This record gives sequence, C-alpha cells and structure tokens, in this order.
Amino acid sequence: MASDALASFADLFSLRGQVVLMTGGYGHLGRATVRALAAQGATVLVLGRHRDGFSEAFGEQPSDVHFIACDVADTASVQQAFTRSTADYGLPAVLINNAVYSRGNRPDQLTDEEFAFGLDGSMGTTYRCIREILPYFRQRGSGKIINVASMYGVVAPDFTAYAATPQFTNPPHYGAAKAGVIQLTRYFASFLGPENIQVNCVTPGAFPSATVQQHPEFVRELEQRIPLGRIGRPEDLAGAFVFLSSRAADFVTGHNLVVDGGWTIR
Repeated sequence: MASDALASFADLFSLRGQVVLMTGGYGHLGRATVRALAAQGATVLVLGRHRDGFSEAFGEQPSDVHFIACDVADTASVQQAFTRSTADYGLPAVLINNAVYSRGNRPDQLTDEEFAFGLDGSMGTTYRCIREILPYFRQRGSGKIINVASMYGVVAPDFTAYAATPQFTNPPHYGAAKAGVIQLTRYFASFLGPENIQVNCVTPGAFPSATVQQHPEFVRELEQRIPLGRIGRPEDLAGAFVFLSSRAADFVTGHNLVVDGGWTIR
C-alpha cells in the first residue's frame, strides 16, 4: 500500500497521455510553458495564426509539440481548430487561454474602437474559447481550463514607473479586461464544477519581453517595485501551468495563482 502511494505521488505532476491546447503558445511567455508541459509528457497543441512564429519558437521542437492554425478573434476559426485537434490527437484534457491582442496605450485618448478591440483581445477571446471547448470536455467527462490574467487585473499601475518610458504605459482596457478574466474564471468554476470541469487562472507580474528589456531604466523601475528584486523570467511562470494542468491540482478550481515576485502584496 505504501509503495502504491509513493508511486502515485511520483506521478503527481505527470501529463503523460494528456492533450493540452494552448493559445498564444509561441510568444515570450508561452514558449517556456509549452516546453514545460511537453517535458511532463503532454501532447501540446499550439493554436496560433502564424506557422512561421511557431517554427521560429520551436524549430527543434519535441515530437509532441504541434501547430494548429487558429485565429482566436474568430469563432469559426476556433471551432475549426478544436475540431481538427480532436480529430488528429484526441479529446483535449486542458485548455490554456494565453493569446492576447490590443491596440492603443494612451489612457485618456483611446478611441471607442481601440477600447473595444482591447477588451475583446483579452476577455472576449477567453470567453470564446471557453464556450467552444465545452462540448469536448463534456464528451470527455472532465477538463481543466487555465486562463491568463495580469497583475494589472488585480492592482492599478504605478504610473511613476512609466515616467521615463511612456511608450510602455499599461492602458486601461488591458487591466479592465484582465480583471474580467479573473471574474470569468470564478464564474465558470462555479458553473462547471458539477461537470468535473475545473477553471483556474494564472496572473503574471512583470515579465517584460526582450525588446522591452533593451530599456534598462524601465527594467530598474520594475525591479525596485518587486520584493524579490528582479523581473520575471519565462521559466518562473511555467510551473504554475504544469501544476494546474496536472493531477496535483484536481481539487483546485476558481483560483487565481499570482506569479509576480510579490508585486501585488504592497
């Protein structure tokens, strides 16, 4: 009995035999998460618009990482991607909603079109993908949905951090949409719990891209606001997705896992 329990614990984070769908999987943060999921044995299907972007990110990809064409802004495209992925690789076990798009960042000068576009790029896409994955999870009898929010869905920006680099100012529609993603997570965790479908959220802190890191004065502004004293690295985030995708999180739902080096505790 003890040896059985130990064997069970040894496989607690294993994703062998699991099909994981991930939108936004070849971006700055997505690629590390994809590699971490694959390292645990998952078959990872990266849903995106650009095969070239996928190939650039995973040129030497493991055999269990695959590209599926998908435009998360378009319902028909999402439906087609889920149909194809199931036909080719079987019913999914996990959906990670990581894709985002936005336009405009001047807080008091966004047009109506920019504001609506940004809301759809974070919150609309999340809802769209949740809605369209449910028939597959219901057929499977279980599923895990992991949404991606932001620290700016939890706290307001400290605008002094952007004084020297206003081009990086975080816009209002982004934070509003990410706050909405956190609430969508709670809503659907409650709604889908009786169907054995878990819904959780990961909230990253400051994980600036390589392009942004070319501005050391801005990076210093970020670092001095983080209790751990440094910006996030993509690999810092990957473990959160492995945990929430795995059997280790089978009794976790409606949770917002904040990975921010402590930014939001102050």
